[in-house]
Amino acid sequence: MLWVEKKDGKHGILTVLIFCILWVGSTLYAAGPADSDKIDDYIIGVGDILNINTWKEEDLSFKEVHVRNDGKITFPLLDDLPAEGKTTVELKKNIEKKLAEFVEAPSVTVTLMNPVSQRYYILGEVQEVGEYPLIKKLTVVQAFALAKGFTEWASKDKIILYRRTGQKEMMIKIDYDDIVKGQLNKDILLRADDIIIVP
Repeated sequence: MLWVEKKDGKHGILTVLIFCILWVGSTLYAAGPADSDKIDDYIIGVGDILNINTWKEEDLSFKEVHVRNDGKITFPLLDDLPAEGKTTVELKKNIEKKLAEFVEAPSVTVTLMNPVSQRYYILGEVQEVGEYPLIKKLTVVQAFALAKGFTEWASKDKIILYRRTGQKEMMIKIDYDDIVKGQLNKDILLRADDIIIVP
């Protein structure tokens, strides 16, 4: 978990500077419609907990299946199956395909019970800094609400969101004041491992 200590009434500004240095060379741009209109389906990751139910096949139904560190799950009869990087629908289809060798027309349901692998982080001038689960489509403004809002020292027009997409690194400028004034297209959707810093 990422965290900073409170010192002299301010959350550690040093942490902000460190992150800026670490992300040198990143692209800084203002959030816009293209960011808010797109979000991928939930991608299964290491540590996630799944329920797998095979219709009318109690022996092939399992609760609290953990995605291991190697990205696989254990499924008796089928041995180890890759789960990391797949959606629940993709994993369902893969299981059904393999089960078809043993069961006639298998119908499988894969349910995400605990999305441990999907997290985002908030640092700086908010009431509750730290790590939060990304359990649904969540926007920046909603994230601030979960963090109990800003401190009195927050610079709401200078918020930075750090994001990695593959090998690409981005620094996205967010102006909270613009959003609450009605520019809702700037209230972008969060992605796993996003880091929000409120100076």
